[in-house]
Amino acid sequence: MTKPLSGKTALVTGASRGIGAATAEALGAAGAHVILVARTAGGLEEVEERIHKAGGSATIAPVDLAENDSIARLAEAIAGRWSSLDILVLNAAMLGTLAPVAAIDAKEFAKLLTLNLMAQQQMIAAFDPLLRASEAGRLIGVTSSVGAAPRAYWGAYGASKAALDTLLIAYGEENANISPVRVAIVDPGATATAMRRKAFPGEDQSALKSPETVANAILALVTEGYETGKRIRVEA
Repeated sequence: MTKPLSGKTALVTGASRGIGAATAEALGAAGAHVILVARTAGGLEEVEERIHKAGGSATIAPVDLAENDSIARLAEAIAGRWSSLDILVLNAAMLGTLAPVAAIDAKEFAKLLTLNLMAQQQMIAAFDPLLRASEAGRLIGVTSSVGAAPRAYWGAYGASKAALDTLLIAYGEENANISPVRVAIVDPGATATAMRRKAFPGEDQSALKSPETVANAILALVTEGYETGKRIRVEA
């Protein structure tokens, strides 16, 4: 039986744990060859092993997206092996310290924007040629509700996600009439992840949706298709 993503190549950032790892495993189970990107090699190796045990295929790429030239080097390496990229899931992000806007630490804010925004734009720029080379390039960005609905003490993180949303949709509109590339945004909602645990210490995560639920929603998007501007919030 042919799997829906057989012959497709996907890249997932933040793939060593949480939503990124679950998404990579879901895409791998559906037949895609998954390129796993994150800072932690050990975590990536564990995800790769699970994909292989499930009958899929994957390649790990331990990369710190915030480092100078790391994204350019990653794209060059991938372009040397694959002629196109069918699916790009931009999931990597950092939460930073939750604080009043007037008390945001400038150095930490710069670090947060470097990963959550600047690195995402660089990923889009670096992989644009490979996405365009696909018959149906699909870009999915993982956002947060605080990007669209600001919340006290979440100003830094929320600002980074609001800006990311704008970049994603602008890129999608730029491609709408000139290439098959389509862009969607996924808001995971309350999900049992390490980032959520940091934001809400003491919360009972057993009451939250699993990363696998979000991963299945992302898989449905890429297999069923969508038009640029599609935005979903994943419910339990």
